[in-house]
Amino acid sequence: MKKIGILHGKERSFPEAFIERINSKNIEGIVAESVKINKVIQGESSGYSVIIDRISQDVPFYRAFLKNAALCGTAVINNPFWWSADEKFFNNCLSTKIGVAVPKTAILPSYKLPDDTTGESFSNLAYPLDWKAIFDYTGFPAYMKPFAGGGWKNVYKLESIEEFYEKHAETEQLVMLLQEEIVFTEYYRCYCIGGKHVR
Repeated sequence: MKKIGILHGKERSFPEAFIERINSKNIEGIVAESVKINKVIQGESSGYSVIIDRISQDVPFYRAFLKNAALCGTAVINNPFWWSADEKFFNNCLSTKIGVAVPKTAILPSYKLPDDTTGESFSNLAYPLDWKAIFDYTGFPAYMKPFAGGGWKNVYKLESIEEFYEKHAETEQLVMLLQEEIVFTEYYRCYCIGGKHVR
């Protein structure tokens, strides 16, 4: 029996729909389920042929589990070895260079200084930032969210410049993105497996 697992946190809609869709195909020898971990031993198989990762960006233990699983032959989507390069701002920058439409996005330094830094650590950063240019670029309403991570944590919908300044102060040491609002009628998640054919 080949198992397809989905590793997730409190999110339920996508994982449950994914499991239901795979299992509804009734393919002999294949079953989909939420990943269950009762031990992680170095160099030992996870028991899954494929794992879809929806949470390891928030849980370092899961990242280590997924790397071990990948080394033992499990196909892991999203690649756990790319995690450090897989943050929203880089992905948006890359998308603009290859012709993929993405919301207008600016990255913002943290509101408070990171631990073990001083103002001198930021001597290359202009004060104040060119807020007018940033706001003109993204417009309002806009979303402010961490440049890395997910799960709708620390995400703010902002209607005005005043609201931006109020909410930005709450973000403390998080590096944030300010992103134009895109009003959509449909929303899709796309996974590319293998990268050879995309339809």
